[in-house]
Amino acid sequence: MEVHTKVLLVTANVGSLFEDPEGLLQTWLHEFLSKVSDIQPQFLALHLQEVGGKTYEKSMEHVQEFIRCLCDASVMAAYFSVQAYMDEDFKSAEHFTALGSIYFAHEDIVSLKIWNFTTHSWEGKTQEVKDKNIYCGNIESIATKEKSKFPQNYFPECKWSRKGFMRTRWEINGTVIDLVNIHLFHDASNLAACENFPSVYCKTRRRALVHTIERFHSDKENCSVPYFLFGDFNFRCDTEGVVKELTKNLNAYRSENSKNENNKVHYRNSIGDTVLTIGKKEFSHVDHQLKFKEDWLKKYDRELEPFKDILEEFPIHFVPSYPFEEDPQMPTDYMSTRCPAWCDRILMSPQVKEIIQIDDSKYGMIGESACMGDHKPIYLSVRLKPNKGSADIPNYPESLKILEHQTLNDDSLWMEQSNVDAYSSNSLVAKSHYIRMKPVSASPSKNVQDKNGILSCKNEDCSSLDNDNTMLLKETTV
Repeated sequence: MEVHTKVLLVTANVGSLFEDPEGLLQTWLHEFLSKVSDIQPQFLALHLQEVGGKTYEKSMEHVQEFIRCLCDASVMAAYFSVQAYMDEDFKSAEHFTALGSIYFAHEDIVSLKIWNFTTHSWEGKTQEVKDKNIYCGNIESIATKEKSKFPQNYFPECKWSRKGFMRTRWEINGTVIDLVNIHLFHDASNLAACENFPSVYCKTRRRALVHTIERFHSDKENCSVPYFLFGDFNFRCDTEGVVKELTKNLNAYRSENSKNENNKVHYRNSIGDTVLTIGKKEFSHVDHQLKFKEDWLKKYDRELEPFKDILEEFPIHFVPSYPFEEDPQMPTDYMSTRCPAWCDRILMSPQVKEIIQIDDSKYGMIGESACMGDHKPIYLSVRLKPNKGSADIPNYPESLKILEHQTLNDDSLWMEQSNVDAYSSNSLVAKSHYIRMKPVSASPSKNVQDKNGILSCKNEDCSSLDNDNTMLLKETTV
C-alpha cells in the first residue's frame, strides 16, 4: 500500500511581526507551532513576505531570532532537514524582495531531493538536503532557489519596490513539485481602487502574475512541473462593486481640506448619518467589524477570474485575511484603512490535483482569535501521492497566451499607474461649498446652516479660518 506524504503549506506576511517582535513574536510562534502540532506534517513549507518589516534596516536583527525559535521548538525536533532562504540584503535595490522561504522535512520521509537551478539537475549530495542550511543576507549565489524581482516598469510610479517571487523545487518520496513564494503589488489609494473594476492596481497585479506563470511555462532549461503558488497576492475585492453594494440609497459627498491633501468621500443616509467613508487610506463602515465577515463579500473576490483555466484554489471558508488590527487587545478586528480582502492565498497549477489526495485537504486560517499582525497566516494541508515523478504539463496553455497578450504587451499600463493619484483626486466634479470645522471650545462666528443642517461659511467669512483653532473643508456633492 502506497503511503502518502502529509504536506503543510503556510503563507504569512510578517511585516508587522518584525516591527513589534516583543508584542507579537511569541504569540505568532505559539499559534503557528500549534497548527504544526495539530496537523503533524512530514513536509512543511513556510513562505514569508516583508521579512524584517517595512523598516527592515532596523528590524533585520530580529530575523535570526525568529528562525532560531522556529528550529529550536520541541514540535520541530523530528525534522531532520531545514532549508531556509531569507532575502535580507536591503542595500541591493536590484535584487531585494524581502521574501523568506523555510522548509522542514520530517525524519519519516524516505526520499528527498532538491533542485539546482544553475546545473538544472538534482543536487548530487543527499546529505546537503538532510542538513540545516540557513541562507541569510545576500542569497543571490544560492543555486537551490530561483529568485526574481518584477521588471521595473511594472512598478507604481516607476518606484522599484520589493515585490517579486522565489521558487524551489523538490522531489518528495518520488513526486516532484515546485513551491513558489510570491508578493504582488498593493492598492495605494482606495479612491483610485473604487473607480472601476479591474482597477489599475488589479491590472498591475495581473501583469506581474502572468509574467511569473509565463516564465515557468517557458523555462526550457528547468522544464515545467506541477507547482503551488502561495504568498501575499494582495488580491482585493472588486471595490467598485463593494461600494455600490454598501451605498444603495445613500448620498455621496466629497470633502477636502484647504490644502487639498485629504480628500474623502462620505456616504450618508436620509437623516444625515455617515454610513461609509472612503479616503486614500481610509475605508470605514459604520458596522465595520461585522459587515465584512458576512458571506455577501465573497462574490466580489474576483481577481482570479481571468486565471480560471491556469490556477486553481480550494474553496475559501475563512474571513478576509487583511487588514487586521495590530493591537493584541483587538485580535479579530479589522483596521478601517482598507476594504477587508483575501490577500493571502495558496494556489496551484491544475496538474497538482493529479498528485494529491483531493478529499483529504484543509484550507484555513491560523490564529483566528490571536493577534498575528495585520495579515493572518493562511495554510493548506494536503496529502502528496508518492512516486508520481514530474506530471505532464501543457507546453503553453492557450488561455495563458491570451492573458500574456492582454497584459505583458500593454505598455500604457505603467503610465496609467503613474497618473492614478491625479485622476482619482479629481474624477468626481460637482458643486462645492465650505464647512468650518473647529473645536467645541472655540468662540462662535458667522456660521450659517444650509437646509440639510450642514455647517457652512460664506466666502467673506473664510478669511477668519487661518487661525490655529479652525479647519476649512470643502464639501462637494458627488
